[in-house]
Amino acid sequence: MSSPTPPPKWRTNAVIARFVGIISIALGFVFGLYGLDDPGSRWLQTSLGLLTTGLLAQGYALYCSIKRMQEVQDEPRT
Repeated sequence: MSSPTPPPKWRTNAVIARFVGIISIALGFVFGLYGLDDPGSRWLQTSLGLLTTGLLAQGYALYCSIKRMQEVQDEPRT
């Protein structure tokens, strides 16, 4: 017999994704400042990667929040 899979922890996933997103975006801007000072270095590419990662993490956090709200609305009320 296979045990039922536990429900996804949407709230925990959203909080972690938001934290990662905020940190990535902040570091992306900081590294971007260094990259603009020295355009030949890899700082600008690193900052663009961090900004992209941060935006994707924020998008995933939004997805988790929406899924959580759908589950809350679908719960039977007693």
